[in-house]
Amino acid sequence: MVPQPAHSQPDDGELLDAYSQAVIRAVDTVGPAVVKIDAGRGGGSGVLFTPDGLILTNSHVVDHAGPLTVVTPEGRSMRADVVGKDADTDLAVIRVDGTSFPWATLGDSRRVRVGQIAIAIGNPYGFHHSVTAGVVSALGRSLRSRSGHLMDDVIQTDASLNPGNSGGPLVTTRGEVIGVNTAMILPAQGLCFAIASNTARFVAARLIRDGRIRRSYIGVAGQNVPIPRAVARANQLAVSSGVFVVSVEKGSPAAAAGLRDGDVMLAFAGEAVSGIDDLHRLLTEDRIAVPTPLSILRAAVRRQLTVVPAEKPLA
Repeated sequence: MVPQPAHSQPDDGELLDAYSQAVIRAVDTVGPAVVKIDAGRGGGSGVLFTPDGLILTNSHVVDHAGPLTVVTPEGRSMRADVVGKDADTDLAVIRVDGTSFPWATLGDSRRVRVGQIAIAIGNPYGFHHSVTAGVVSALGRSLRSRSGHLMDDVIQTDASLNPGNSGGPLVTTRGEVIGVNTAMILPAQGLCFAIASNTARFVAARLIRDGRIRRSYIGVAGQNVPIPRAVARANQLAVSSGVFVVSVEKGSPAAAAGLRDGDVMLAFAGEAVSGIDDLHRLLTEDRIAVPTPLSILRAAVRRQLTVVPAEKPLA
């Protein structure tokens, strides 16, 4: 019997070299598009995503900022203006004058897989153009923004982030931006988060168009409450919790619909409202001025109202 040649396996050195080369290629591809943002007393990072000077960053990086200055990797300093920002997703678009800037490609975050390499580029503590690498730890996380809004579809990574990394890109080995770095949990190690690129693409387009994200509102203050089992059974409810109406804003859509203090909201537009975050998620732009069914409990009896959400005013 003729012996078969053994299949050679790459040694650890070759594997590490391949990993290193993958990270280097990604940094070479995206790095020229990563900028430092100075915003008065604070700052952070950003990434050019068009050749004509549009930059993605975090809303909290530019929030309440005076004059903005952008510094490119080669040290060029430029004034920047805010195109739009959205505190609820912690995203902002700013712009510098010019053409033919190096720019990064926004990838499809739906194709991201847990365990794949993730590379963060930014300016932590002012250390210009720092690179960290790790893996995607989890997908579809929810994270509360500084405005109190719950952000969905957040990417968790162990690529180290520090103050100053905010607004910088999270990148694949193919050089595609899959997230905008937004937060880390202290004092935990390796718990870092990025806003998914698909969210960033949608928000950026609306900020460029309108300067802000349009949302609807109905004008209530509420809190999450459990629904007693006996009440749920008597009203044939499939939910175990709802939103207790603490107060109704005078002259608001909720007031016009007949909503009262003490009511419990159960469903909006046919979708269950088991908590405040569910209601926020459903109050989208396409609900503005549209008559919408609102299911409530009043004195332990289920009722149906119709509310016409208005456009949420600027904060």
